[in-house]
Amino acid sequence: MKQEHHHDDYQKNSLSLLGAVSMGTGVMIGAGIFALTGQLAEHAGGLFPLAFLAAAVVTGFSAYSYVKVCRVAPSAGGIAMILKKCYGPGVVTAGCSLLMYFSMVINESLVARTFGTYTLQLFDAKGPDWLVPALGVGLLVVAFLVNIAGNKVIGNLSKFTAAVKVGGIALLAAVGLWASGLSFEADPTAPAQAMPVIGFLTATALGILAYTGFTTITNSGAELVEPKKNVGRAIIISIAICVVLYLLI
Repeated sequence: MKQEHHHDDYQKNSLSLLGAVSMGTGVMIGAGIFALTGQLAEHAGGLFPLAFLAAAVVTGFSAYSYVKVCRVAPSAGGIAMILKKCYGPGVVTAGCSLLMYFSMVINESLVARTFGTYTLQLFDAKGPDWLVPALGVGLLVVAFLVNIAGNKVIGNLSKFTAAVKVGGIALLAAVGLWASGLSFEADPTAPAQAMPVIGFLTATALGILAYTGFTTITNSGAELVEPKKNVGRAIIISIAICVVLYLLI
């Protein structure tokens, strides 16, 4: 009888709860603050903080499903694993998994291109048209190299970048609130505007992208310490942190 050997590329207990929270928070902030804040403000106007909040509510239903399933069967399969358990290995599972995959590709592309644009603005440089996408592709290559380096590198780098982003953004928000005199009232001389319903819904839909980064936590279910408990905890903590930061900004 031929004996089969299974090779497991996943290292159990190689990712801590703090590392998972840092990873999820870092991914969410990357899209939510650096790429989407202006877009939400453009569509929802002064209501864009509420659009972030509405998007968090919608995301909460999805996150609840992830938490409940991962408490029973944590896996590196993420959404594909959840869909397979619900619908079996069929067309629905494959189609919805591909939709999730494409949404993450779009999300990464958005962040990468924004990185290229911001980098040129930082140095007040005006290069050829291909320079922005080239910088974006370079960022994706760096992210790929970090991911294949293993969970130890990912966890340590995620903790550092998350601390820098969360701390920096919180400081920016505090300075902004201080500069405004801690006033949240609208300008009384400004003309009254009707609630932009379509714009608000559009902003809410875009805002969901600001939270989808939490799904990266589920993809580490096979490597996280005590995954049945900590996958759900990491999801809830990271979303809560981002909701507070988004509203402050």
